[in-house]
Amino acid sequence: MLIKERETMPRVQFTITYGIKPELREQYIAFIKEMKEHFAALGTKQYAVYEVRGKKNQFAEVFMTETIEEFDALEDNQDERTQALVARLERFLDSEGMKYTTLIELE
Repeated sequence: MLIKERETMPRVQFTITYGIKPELREQYIAFIKEMKEHFAALGTKQYAVYEVRGKKNQFAEVFMTETIEEFDALEDNQDERTQALVARLERFLDSEGMKYTTLIELE
């Protein structure tokens, strides 16, 4: 039964990629620890931040959700603290800004 339920509910991977200003790297690393703690406290199960191999100061934030509904709730249910953290993130970004990718698992 669990397998059939899994087949009807594709997982979603949401990725935000960006570069940061090199002079703000240490502050960014400290900030990301704060972000990770916040999302862990909210119960966001699968959130991670990666640095792109071979491209210093290029990062990817990855959210994995078990369903499309859970993914939709990520944006729809942002609390004030989440909104404030996202706004703070922008000060670290280089001139290229953010790029977003949403992947839906094939059933």
